[in-house]
Amino acid sequence: MSAELISILVLVVVFLIATTRSINMGALAFAAAFGVGELVADMDADGIFAGFPGDLFVVLVGVTYLFAIARANGTTDWLVHAAIRLVRGRIALIPWVMFVITCALTAIGAVSPAAVAIVAPIALSFAAQHGISPLLMGGMVVHGAQGGGFSPISIYGSIVNGIVEREQLPGNEVFLFLASLVVNLVIAGILFVLLGGLRLHGQDTAATEESGDAARLTPARTATLVALVALVVAVLAFDLDVGLCAITLAVLLSACWPEDSRLAVGAIAWPTVLLICGVLTYVGVLEEMGTIAWAGERVGDIGVPLLAAVLLCYIGALISAFASSVGIMGALIPLAVPFLAQGEIGAVGMVAALAVSATVVDVSPFSTNGALVLAAATDVDRDRFFRQLMVYGGIVVAAVPAAVWLVLVAPGWG
Repeated sequence: MSAELISILVLVVVFLIATTRSINMGALAFAAAFGVGELVADMDADGIFAGFPGDLFVVLVGVTYLFAIARANGTTDWLVHAAIRLVRGRIALIPWVMFVITCALTAIGAVSPAAVAIVAPIALSFAAQHGISPLLMGGMVVHGAQGGGFSPISIYGSIVNGIVEREQLPGNEVFLFLASLVVNLVIAGILFVLLGGLRLHGQDTAATEESGDAARLTPARTATLVALVALVVAVLAFDLDVGLCAITLAVLLSACWPEDSRLAVGAIAWPTVLLICGVLTYVGVLEEMGTIAWAGERVGDIGVPLLAAVLLCYIGALISAFASSVGIMGALIPLAVPFLAQGEIGAVGMVAALAVSATVVDVSPFSTNGALVLAAATDVDRDRFFRQLMVYGGIVVAAVPAAVWLVLVAPGWG
């Protein structure tokens, strides 16, 4: 049995044990990374730790730390009430407001995880206060971020269009953007209907309004709002790291109002941090030992272009649910070049299908966006919410690649 196949089977075992035993999947994944890395891939500790997602660790800790302070001093309550006032008390519109905000942020250049990190804690706080499904609200935030993610001036859009140009493939920036926007908008609409969004119609603040204290700005809340605005400006205008900025701002607020933030460090989503960092460390081992490239090459060798196309979409979706979406797109688009050169498949549609397949699955709790949603959830059974995100991510992985292949690839766009 090849080393690549062994590493895949170990990953399956990790999932089975984590779902049948009360063991944090991240801890299992760290153990698997050690075992496979040392015994199968002949990697040393430095090679194994090279896959540790230090940037994501800082993002998860920093953002949950900052918003734990915001919850403690009542800032998130104030923001929720501000959102209610924005839509004149119509609760059913709030999920769509969150969709539009994250869509706009990524469309104008924000990295998708940065937009989700900013919006998700506010959105999930609102969901907790007004009885909205956290899966619905989290899904609206993530799909909003991915909906705007491929605009011609966005990060994802610029990267994919650059890869297309480098590989000398036909490209259409507007088609790529609209494909992602429409797919995510349709999915958001389906989520809204299936997860109780229609039942929110007719509800307003008359039934859910709380005491006036939540609407009052205190010095601590004002400073926290300034910190949140500073976070947005630092990330969008100056391209600074969202995690480091969030930790810095949280420390400043803690120094000024220690009584509000004394318990904030304990409120950081440490189990989520362990889970995500462990799984992604194992994925890093898979990448280092060539398992991901091996899987892609096996598909690329298939002689039937349409079949190879749908399998590449599925591989992109499955791997991206655990790894970097951008990295997967950068690897899969070049793999598609040989059969695109045969002229049987339109390059524009294929590139769009790969891009959508590799990003729409970011609702998975193992992706950065899904992890941020999981960490931002309040007043929920976190294990149950994790399973919900995992099941929903699995449904997206199973359904969306085939759907986008049927709509974007089979007709031969481009």
